Amino acid sequence: MTKKSKLSDEKYWSGRVTKESDALDLEEGVFTWDDPQMIALSLKNSAERSTRRKAPPFRSAMSMLVFYINRAGKNLDKDRLRILEQAKKELRALYGKTAPN
Repeated sequence: MTKKSKLSDEKYWSGRVTKESDALDLEEGVFTWDDPQMIALSLKNSAERSTRRKAPPFRSAMSMLVFYINRAGKNLDKDRLRILEQAKKELRALYGKTAPN
């Protein structure tokens, strides 16, 4: 491995985590969907099906969504960020949770 490719791998470790997470098996392209409710439902289903997660389903699903937003945030356009933020609200609603203060 060249020095440049090693640095690239280290720089983009978050992409690998999103694709290869031990916590959840995500549907392909879930974070690119345009329907926040469908994103939330997919994350919920993935979290509830997972046998490898270490946290409760809601926490695992929300953590994956927040991780993606935080890591991709500066590269997300405003519409995509708005959709993903709405997906957080939808996920809370699916689990009967309220937003933190």
